[in-house]
Amino acid sequence: MPLTRNTAAPVVVIVLLLLSGTVAFAATATDAQRALFKQVYPDVERGNWAVVEALGSDDRQSLEEYVLYPDLRAAWFRAKLGNADHGDIESFLDDNGILKPARDLRYRYALHLARIGHLGKYLAIYEQYYQGLDVAKLDCLALQAELDAGRDARVVHRAIDLWTVGESQVDECDPVFEFLEDNNHLDIVDYMKRFELAVDAREFTIARWLGKSIDQQHIDTASQWVKAQRSPESFARNYRKWANDEATRAQLVYAIERITYDDPAVALEIWTEMSKGNRFAAEQELRTARHIALWTARDNLPGAYELLAALPVAAQNDEVLRWRARISLRGNHWANLLADIEAMAPREKGVEEWRYWYGIALRHVNRIDEGDAMLAGLATERSYYGFLAADELGEPYVLQDDAFAADETRLAELAGRDDLVRARELFRVGLDSRGRSEWDAVVRYFDTGDKMQAAILAHRWGWHSRAIAAAASVGDYDDLSLRYPLPWADTFRDHSAMASISPTWAYGVARSESLFMRDVRSRAGAIGLMQLMPATGKSVAREISLPYAGLATLTDPDKNIRLGTSYLGQMAERYGGNRILATAAYNAGPHRVDRWLPRAGHVDPRIWIENIPFNETRGYVKRVLAAEAIFHWRMTGTVRRLSDDMLMVSADSKTQKVARN
Repeated sequence: MPLTRNTAAPVVVIVLLLLSGTVAFAATATDAQRALFKQVYPDVERGNWAVVEALGSDDRQSLEEYVLYPDLRAAWFRAKLGNADHGDIESFLDDNGILKPARDLRYRYALHLARIGHLGKYLAIYEQYYQGLDVAKLDCLALQAELDAGRDARVVHRAIDLWTVGESQVDECDPVFEFLEDNNHLDIVDYMKRFELAVDAREFTIARWLGKSIDQQHIDTASQWVKAQRSPESFARNYRKWANDEATRAQLVYAIERITYDDPAVALEIWTEMSKGNRFAAEQELRTARHIALWTARDNLPGAYELLAALPVAAQNDEVLRWRARISLRGNHWANLLADIEAMAPREKGVEEWRYWYGIALRHVNRIDEGDAMLAGLATERSYYGFLAADELGEPYVLQDDAFAADETRLAELAGRDDLVRARELFRVGLDSRGRSEWDAVVRYFDTGDKMQAAILAHRWGWHSRAIAAAASVGDYDDLSLRYPLPWADTFRDHSAMASISPTWAYGVARSESLFMRDVRSRAGAIGLMQLMPATGKSVAREISLPYAGLATLTDPDKNIRLGTSYLGQMAERYGGNRILATAAYNAGPHRVDRWLPRAGHVDPRIWIENIPFNETRGYVKRVLAAEAIFHWRMTGTVRRLSDDMLMVSADSKTQKVARN
């Protein structure tokens, strides 16, 4: 046995050396291919293939062997759709059809064929790849192709289905709808059905247009809906005594709903008078009363608790009970708060928010042992409320860093998969969003074990958003170095110092905003690592004398971090160093935070956070604060307690240390 072990050892070493040499060579070759791709891609994307042809033969061959070469060809075909040879495109699609760049090209090519009148070829692609997906643009182009081929009978029923929607359809449907109208395939029943759908979708201009094909009554009804939409208070006051038909009652309820968003007190005044003399449906009364009560609570107006408490049982729901509890909390009415939480459904009572505040309330009514027991159970959580509970009890934070167990053999297998290599290379060449799309399409079908290994792999690649997402998908939250990485560490430190803020705060914001995705864009239009709106980025860049080039600046990590930390610093200065207010302002805008400040005196910051009207902002502030505590521990090895840095929220934005319970 010793002889076998001794003689095998040199062999193992030699094999490992050979393998490491092969890996190093492959990495060097891939690095060269990646550099070539990045060199030519911008020009190719603009339709210039000459930059590829100008490469030396060795470089060109190397590029052709690169895993992203199909992406390069697809980019050129996309740019040259108008004059590229259709045969070349179809040959490329045949050879690469399963790859995402080919699928994207096929979609554009199909639309191009339809645009230039090759409807038969479009239809062939549609029937093979897009039929049944319920994409109106594609479906209507297919119906155009059927009409062009003289197959009218195959069009009518599907076309009527596409026409019968509450909103405007895509322009590609216009020729199909003209066919329906010209050939009298639409009757008054169809128009009335679509009219109701348009009203339900609040598309009143479309409803008025449809009314012209029905009768004057429908035109008048639609016109009243338009008035209720454009001038809801005027409409409600003018019609409040004339709600003698179902349509007018529905319009009045809608007008009250719109008034409530701007001024719940006015809405309540009009609704109280209106509901006395008119027979609204029970569901309308319940929904409207709840809507007014909830917005009275969100706007922190007097009488909100009474309105919520007076709602009939049928109008009570989780949101009503949440806001009853928040109002009790706002007024330090601890006994009421206990009753409010006890009235919640078991599922709602079990969330961390209410477990924490139930424990605090118990302590305030001198049920200390019960309160401490409740908080002790919560203090074991690594979360905003877990940290606050630990603060109350003087317990340590749960910050152990338990790394995932790496299976090197499986990691090597995953790293060698063609689909994951493609995703990695897309990320490495700066086509991040395409890389994420391809990565997610593969990893979502992995079992738990492979997802954990994929998280490790992404982390090793420096692809932190995919590592964090993969770890979260399996419910494993204990590998803190993976879930709370420190990319661009020097950049965050330097720019945070320039902005006079903590780098741990900046890290908390960046992780909460983007998971460290440098190119990500929100639905609202915010861009980059720290999710800046273009107007904000431009304004801050001007103030700090940073050259600004729009998207290019916002997607550059160094510049985005500098702009984001500068803006955070501005918000901190605006709110007297209160990071809670500054964090809320970063998410919702300072104009809103100014409106949410107390009218007089000061408020415990924990209670102020709970009463933020926007669910998104309320959750965002909590995530940032918890993440900042974890980043502080990761960067310094020491614990900074949340409660130690929470400043009182004051009417004039002046701050002081919060009084600990």
